[in-house]
Parts: sequence; C-alpha cells; structure tokens
Amino acid sequence: MQKWQRSLIFRDETNEFYEPSDESGSSISVVVDRMNYSSRVDFLGLHAFVAIADRGSFRDAATHLNLSHTAISHRIRKLEDELGQKLFVRTSREVRLTQAAVDLLPKVKQTLAQLASSMDELRRAGEGRHNRLSIACLPTIAAGRLPHILKRFHETHPEVFVQIYDQSASEISDLVERGTVEFGVTINTSHRWDFDTEVLVDDPFVLVCPMGHLLTQKDRVEWSDLEGYPLIRVSQHSGNRMIIDDALAGTGDHLVWRYEAQHLQTAIAMAHAGAALAVVPQMAFASADEESLGLRQLHNPQVTRQIGIVSRRGVPLSPTATALRNLVREAFR
Repeated sequence: MQKWQRSLIFRDETNEFYEPSDESGSSISVVVDRMNYSSRVDFLGLHAFVAIADRGSFRDAATHLNLSHTAISHRIRKLEDELGQKLFVRTSREVRLTQAAVDLLPKVKQTLAQLASSMDELRRAGEGRHNRLSIACLPTIAAGRLPHILKRFHETHPEVFVQIYDQSASEISDLVERGTVEFGVTINTSHRWDFDTEVLVDDPFVLVCPMGHLLTQKDRVEWSDLEGYPLIRVSQHSGNRMIIDDALAGTGDHLVWRYEAQHLQTAIAMAHAGAALAVVPQMAFASADEESLGLRQLHNPQVTRQIGIVSRRGVPLSPTATALRNLVREAFR
C-alpha cells in the first residue's frame, strides 16, 4: 500500500508542519521546518496514558480501549521510551502516577479534547449537520435548573444533540471566547468588551449547617457569628471564592477556615456530616439533599453573586441556541 503525506500549515509566523503516517496510523511525525527539529507524537500512546490515569488500572483501561493487557503495556513502554520519563509506578496492589505524569496529564487531556473537538467540527461541517449544540454552565446550574430546561427543549427540538460543559466561571469564559460553546450561564464577575452579557438573577450566599445547629435557632445570623466554628471554603481560583473574599475585604480575618475544597457539593457534604459549616450560593443548596440541613441568610455583609448569560459579541447565535437561551431566560424569571 502506498504511503501518504499530508501538509498542515500553522499560522505561527512561518512554521510549516508535515504529518507523514504509515498505513497503520500508529504514529505521526511532526517536522517544523524553521526550527529544524523533529518530534514524534504518539497519539495512541497518549490515549492509553489518559485511559490508565483515569481508571487507575491497566486492565480496566485495556478493556475500555478494546486492547489486550500486553498491547496497552507495550504502548506505555513505547511512550515512556520516547519521553525518557516513567509515567506509572506499578505494584501488585495499585498503579500510581509519577510526578512527571501528574504534570503531563492535564496538558494531554486538553490537547486531545481540542483535537477531538476540531475533528468533530470539521466532520460536522463536511456532513452539513446542524443538529448539534454546545453550551456551558456552572455545575450548580447543571445540577439544578438545567435538566428541566433541557427537557422542555427536547420537546421542541428532539433531533438536536446538546453537549454540556459544566465548568467553573473562568473555564466558561475560555470556552465562550474560543467559540467552543455558543453561550454560557455563569457568574458575571467582570465586564468584558468582547462578550454580550445578560443578567438573569442575583443568587445570595447562605450558611449551610446541620439541622439543629445552634446557629439555626437564631433569627438573624451575621458573619461575626461564625467566629470559632470550623468552616470550609472553595478554592481561591473559584469565582465564588473571589466574590466572598472581595465582600469581606479583610473583615473575616477571625473566621476559622479549616478546610478548602474544589467543588461546592463537597462543602455541602462536609456541612451535612457536621464536620464544618459551609457558605455557598443558594442555588447550590437547592440542588443538594436538603434533609437534615439548615439554611440561614448571612448579614453584615450580605453577599450575592450575579448569574447571567454570556456569548461572543458580534457573533449571532444559531436558531437552536437562541431557542435554548429563551428557555433559560424563562427558567430564571
């Protein structure tokens, strides 16, 4: 069988990339003319690496990829040889990622996801398909109001496949900016000149504690009442965390932040167990198990986040995206 070659030109000054591939598609060599070097990108090995990292098992990853245990082990050995780094530490009881693998994993996932998205976009364009819609929203929205919105949307658009990116506020901004999604439902934290923003609702932050806690017996709870109690907050990279930090502006120095989590649902679970008190947006509480939990509005100051719809300025929404956006508006009225 005759080998083939395809040229790709990246718009980075004068770099020209070439992808020679053999018939098996086992690897792709990328040659950058101007920089005068070659690097071999083993996509099959990278897929195997991600599958093992996600599942914590060579056997489960091999099953997922429909490979034999020998084949997936060979792919990892080949990838490690090319990188000059060990990616996994294997014992009879577990598979652990090395520090090199921990550093590499998010970059590989992002690259593979972007490549898959680009390929899918080209495939859909070539097939002339218009029955796919991508949107982004906060996890609290995805677990709360979005399912009911999408149920109504499906009744009028049963042929449309909807891809949901339930991500943080910063990640949603990136998805909208890149055009990966048509619009996002997120926190309005800043006014970007390149975004069109529509305010939906003000979502207050509330105290979450076990039912029967002393603070649930108070008619009015202020931030100062939380002093001395163990508290859990979300990561400093979260939009919710920044809103709280800005609102307290140094007045919360005496609060005991004993724990920090990445997700609001973790904070709610800690409050449910009585391990710590949580301060979360009211919408997050609405999507959780409300049994044996107490809610109290917090005063002095009252802290709220503003939820809205963001889209790229100057880029009109597709008819299907417009229809879904209208349903989102109705759900927040």
